[in-house]
Amino acid sequence: MNVSVTATPPTDLDADLLLIPLTKDPADVYVDVLADALGDAVRRAIGDFEGEAGEALLLYPEDAIAPRAALLGLGEMEALDAEPIREAAAAGADVATARTVETAAFLLPEVEFDVDRMTQALVEGFILGAYQFREHKTDEPTPRPETILLYTGEKERGTAGAQRGRIAAQAACTARDLVNRSPDKKTAPLFAEAIQDSGAAHGYDVDVWDQARIEDEGMGGLLAVNRGSFEPPTFSVLTWAPDDAINDRPLVLVGKGVVFDTGGLSLKDTKNSMDLMKSDMAGAAAVVGAFEAIADMGLPLHVIGLVPATDNRPGRKAYVPGDVITMHSGATVEVLNTDAEGRMLLADALSYAQSLDPELVVDLATLTGAVVVALGNNAAGVMTNEDDEASERLYAIQRAGERTGERVHPLPMYADYKKQLDSPVADIKNVGGRAAGSITAGKFLEHFIDYPWLHLDVAGMAYTKESKPYRPQGGTGFGVRLLADFLADYAERENATRDA
Repeated sequence: MNVSVTATPPTDLDADLLLIPLTKDPADVYVDVLADALGDAVRRAIGDFEGEAGEALLLYPEDAIAPRAALLGLGEMEALDAEPIREAAAAGADVATARTVETAAFLLPEVEFDVDRMTQALVEGFILGAYQFREHKTDEPTPRPETILLYTGEKERGTAGAQRGRIAAQAACTARDLVNRSPDKKTAPLFAEAIQDSGAAHGYDVDVWDQARIEDEGMGGLLAVNRGSFEPPTFSVLTWAPDDAINDRPLVLVGKGVVFDTGGLSLKDTKNSMDLMKSDMAGAAAVVGAFEAIADMGLPLHVIGLVPATDNRPGRKAYVPGDVITMHSGATVEVLNTDAEGRMLLADALSYAQSLDPELVVDLATLTGAVVVALGNNAAGVMTNEDDEASERLYAIQRAGERTGERVHPLPMYADYKKQLDSPVADIKNVGGRAAGSITAGKFLEHFIDYPWLHLDVAGMAYTKESKPYRPQGGTGFGVRLLADFLADYAERENATRDA
């Protein structure tokens, strides 16, 4: 989608639809200005317009500087933030798509708000709201808008925010596409090919390990989960290493790449469980999307991505409850539930990350149903190892979540929780019982790390069965904008520290 900021007056814009975000109580003088430009249709419409976040009211102005206009609700002025702006823009995208609009133009509201944050949120909300997954459809698609114009009153004003929004939203759409794709179209080898295609298109490097290399590396967890599959596993290493990178040691992103999860021999139920498991690689998809955003933004950071990938099926050679697996780290794991497979892949990847001498590792995984019980579908769980910088890490990722609307909430990592993973026959078992299931999964992963680390359990956020503002049914792309914002902020803070 084309995005541009313009100083061309609204009366001269060549647009099919004018989008006008308004708070619940817009200033009278602003309404008068709109009425002067669009006619009394605006004043009449204001009477029927509540201004609630996500509300949209279409009108057809008499003095047609555009054939259509839509009032978009922002909610209360006192509560105005990027999230209601995204929701308003998504409502505008719905109007534009329903009317087969090619060019939509935003008038920025007359409010006290940073212009770049405003344009970024408007672009993100519009692109994400207009998203359609059409790969497997055979009917004619509904045309999507091709161009977004944002009138800011001054040349270049708001351009940086608009371009950040475009990059982040389009990268999130890549993650959505990967999640929504049919499982038979994204086996581990096909998923690795898709990652290679993304790297070629966006300028980051991808090295895909085959099964022989994975065996040579001793990745027992990944290989165990793969035993029941007809397809070999893959391990993709993504690298973004610009010449101006400001970090001497890499930041590492790890994504769970279970391309389909039956539960293995611990077979899942179908309804509201296995039928959603094409999304079990959403953590890996978020890493791919984040790399597209990192590369397109040109972040001055050395970043490495690790994507262990396989499906989890109950084949003839499938691993079974009671198996003891030797992991990449050399530690042994007693398997008590083959449906706790994501942590087996991640543990190998996190162990391998040790060899990269990372500054920080962040993993994302649709890891536990327990996190949905704890936090619902409004925030992902975040955990970290306890060291002197733990609070700083948690604060930074939470602030990125507030800025992007991809919220995370910390869960405790007390040492007592690891006792639930004690095994009589191995170093550790792969499940800790029903109590604190998300935390014991985090403690399992922590067993394999010795560096600063953040773990994001995104099981409640990666897929939605019901459409929400700017999140149509299906894969949400959760984590892409969160990581892009977190890393951009990381780069800014590192630069500030160097300059101090």
